[in-house]
Amino acid sequence: MADNTGADSDTCSSAGLSKTQREFAAHLRNPDEYPAPASIEDRRMGIYRDLIYNNIESFIASGFPVLRSILEDDHWHSMVRDFVHRHQSRSPYFLQISEEFLRYLQEERCEGPASVDDPPFMLELAHYEWVELALDVSVEEFPAGLERRLDRAQLLDWVPVVSPLAWSLSYQFPVHQLGVDFQPQQPPPSPTFLVVYRNRADQVGFLEANAATAHMLQLAAEADTDGAKTGRQLLLQLARDMQHPDPDQLLDFGAELLGKLLSLDIIAGFRPS
Repeated sequence: MADNTGADSDTCSSAGLSKTQREFAAHLRNPDEYPAPASIEDRRMGIYRDLIYNNIESFIASGFPVLRSILEDDHWHSMVRDFVHRHQSRSPYFLQISEEFLRYLQEERCEGPASVDDPPFMLELAHYEWVELALDVSVEEFPAGLERRLDRAQLLDWVPVVSPLAWSLSYQFPVHQLGVDFQPQQPPPSPTFLVVYRNRADQVGFLEANAATAHMLQLAAEADTDGAKTGRQLLLQLARDMQHPDPDQLLDFGAELLGKLLSLDIIAGFRPS
């Protein structure tokens, strides 16, 4: 008869290690609810507890500095601990912790009782701050072969190409103005339109826009995929969509706007029609 004592011993040892690892991870995620493994002294566990939480909290605070400045310490740390406890991250990379935290706010925080005391603008503010970080680390590049020195006629007769590093966004709250001294509890009557972008000097900035500018950028981005349209064609379509009473007047304004967007690198450049 074969002796299976060694195999049984290995199985038990593996099961015991697995149990300890699960207890270890559960305790680090939520030390108030899950006790540490009995086999590990509390002094050593304390080092891991502090290291894990402090690293994650510090990274989130640096990624969302305005949100951190607005929230009281207890509120902030309670939220970060809830994130560590409940959220199952899809990425192991520290650089993507901000994206994971935003996903937690979008999908988990809003469903929990702890969100009752959250500012009404918190999710929008967090998204805006995440966009700044996402653009800062984006690997997207400006398209090659585009012309950037154009006169007024070319701005209208050539095809504008929107930069892949320019994101046109709209929010209920004026997220770019929020801070310790400005925390509206109700959104204003009109939404806030912003274009957040990274220029050729790798600096991230924003342009406070309006509905017309946002719609024109959307039309330009769609045209770049579905079929090229000149600046003139985009502006005339914008005039039709807005039911503008004087399309020629809009062309004058639009040529100036195209030039401004080009100077900011929101429009990466133009190509001949």
